[in-house]
Formats: sequence, C-alpha cells, structure tokens
Amino acid sequence: MNPIPATENQYIEFKREETSAQTLAEEIVAFANGEGGEIWLGVDDQGKAVGLSRNYEEDVMNICRTAVIPPICPTYHVLQTNNAQGETVNIARVSIPKGSDRPYYTSKNRYFIRIGSTKRVASREELTRLFQSAGLFHYDIVEVGGAQLKHLNQSAITDYFSRYHIDYLSEDEEERQRLLAASDIASEQLIPTVGGLLVFGIAPERHLHQSGIAFAVFNGTEINSSLRDKKNLFGGLPMQVDNALAAIKANIPVPSEIEGTKRVDKPGYPDKVFRELLVNACVHRNYSIIGSQIRVFLFDDRIEFISPGRLPNTVKVSKLTTGTSFSRNPLLVRLMENLGYMDKLGRGLPMVYQEAKKLGKAVQFIDDGEEFRVILAL
Repeated sequence: MNPIPATENQYIEFKREETSAQTLAEEIVAFANGEGGEIWLGVDDQGKAVGLSRNYEEDVMNICRTAVIPPICPTYHVLQTNNAQGETVNIARVSIPKGSDRPYYTSKNRYFIRIGSTKRVASREELTRLFQSAGLFHYDIVEVGGAQLKHLNQSAITDYFSRYHIDYLSEDEEERQRLLAASDIASEQLIPTVGGLLVFGIAPERHLHQSGIAFAVFNGTEINSSLRDKKNLFGGLPMQVDNALAAIKANIPVPSEIEGTKRVDKPGYPDKVFRELLVNACVHRNYSIIGSQIRVFLFDDRIEFISPGRLPNTVKVSKLTTGTSFSRNPLLVRLMENLGYMDKLGRGLPMVYQEAKKLGKAVQFIDDGEEFRVILAL
C-alpha cells in the first residue's frame, strides 16, 4: 500500500533528497507557525517516491535545533514503498507539531507561514498576528491612525472615572489628558488607542472598519436558509453587547411543551450565557484582522458566535471548560471588567458550559484557522 498522501496541501509538503538544509528549515518554520504538518522526504513534487540514499534523521534534528528558532522537536519515521520502476525504496515522514512557542523564525531571521501548499515570508500583518498569539504584542494599545480625542464619548469616559470617585469633567484639560494616557484610553501623544476607541468611541467603526457585530437569523438549520432578520450593530463595545443581547432575546424561540391543554414554558438559557459569549467575542477577537466582523448566527437548532482570530499559543480548546484565562487584548479586558461586563478569572466559558449541561444541551468550542467559534445548541 502506498503511504504517500495524494497531493501537497496546507499540511503536506514533498521534498527530494537534494533539498538544502536552509529550505528544509524554512518549511519547518512555516508549519510550526501554523497548524503543523508533514514533510515527506524522498518524494518528488508529483507525489512519486524517488527514495533516500541514507537516513536523514540526525540532519533533520540538527536543523530543528540550530536553524529553527526557538528549537522544535519533530518526529521522524522511515517508511518503505515502491518507486516508479517497482523498486523498494526508503522515504521519511517528518511530522512538525503546531508550535507552542510561536513565532518561529530561521537562523537568517526570516519568518515563514504556510499558505495552501506553499510557504511564504510573513507579511507585517501576519507577523503581528504571530506576535499577538504569543502574547508578545498587544494590538489594543496601538494608536488609531486618524482618530482624535474628539472622537471619544466624554460622557461615557466621565461615567467610567466616576467609578473611581474621579470627577473627570471638573478636572482641567491637562489633568483630563493625563487620565486618558494613564488609563491607556489614549497614547502619550493623546491619540486614541484601539482599545480606548472600541470602548469609548462615538462611532469607532469609522476608523476601525473591522469593529461591529453582524447578526443574522435564519429560517432553518443551514447557512443557505432564508434570512428572517439581519442587522449590523456598531458603536462602543458596551453598546454592541447590549444591542446584540437585545436582538438575540427578541428572536430566540422560548422553549415550551404542551401539558394537558396548556403550553408551558420550559427553562431556557439565562441572559448571562448570551452576554458572556458576546463579551468574550468582543474582547478576545483579533482586531488586527481587517475586514472581518464578529458574527452571530441564530438558526432553528443553535446559535453560533464567530470571532476573528485563532486562540493564543497557551490556550487549548480542551481547557476552556475548566477556567483557562487568556488575554489577547489586556486593555479591553481591563476596561470591560471595570465597566462590569466581565471578570478576568476565566469563569465565563465554564459557566456557559455548565448552564448548557444543566439544560442537557451541547456547546462546542472550535478553533478553526483564523476564527474561534462557539456553537450553542438550543
């Protein structure tokens, strides 16, 4: 039986024996920066076995220790198959895991990612995402180009500082500016930050086009079902969450059953479940991904919350039900926590899981490429 995969793809790469150590290092880095993958040595571009003249395991391990930074530990398996002439030849499968210490780069200081069946040098935006996933860079404290202090809602900011017994409006201009910079709502140059504009912006979508929640209600259980309702929700994150929750409650069916001659309402999800999933999507999404909004899709049998951006390096889907806390956007977490929309203890998703379990319903957490999806059965 031929063990070689049919074609190259996002997770499979074929390499002949003549491949240079540098090229191999680049392929390994690209896989480690993505979802992992396999390099098949001794196989040509058409997927035909051409064989290896010797065992390259030590060479591969040395490349992974010295030419891949930080080092990574793949697995190396020798397999036998037949070449085009019917001769038995040795080939090797090098399995590279999804890296837990991303971003990875080569000894020549080049970062590679996997796109389809090819590798390429990471663009600035892609590199930003890699550093975000490692917790080495936080996009929410970046200045928003073109934004000014006049684009912030002074009333909302006043209410925020009043929680700390600070009368923001009664302070002189210099002190107000100091407060904005000290809280990271604005930078030291008094330009609104991504997090500051998202929470306190009058219309943040004008400068951050990726901001907002797309809400859709479908008549059926498939994405191609007819639409019953559709709207785009904008404004600051507190407004987005409140309006999206109202839209869900207005459209979600109330579970019920017939008892005798009467229809009796059955227990359903409390508001805190939907609120938590909305806040989680708004606070933890990757705002460096341009042109992609948070989406909330309501079907007859489920509701889906889809936020752009994969989970950070340290977070596994299997840990989400037990209270793993992570913060891609620590400023957003701090501001929304202080406004009473969340806590930072990682208790939100476990609460969702437990509430679903009480009702005998399923909840799925899916890390799907550049999206994180929560599917809640109704």
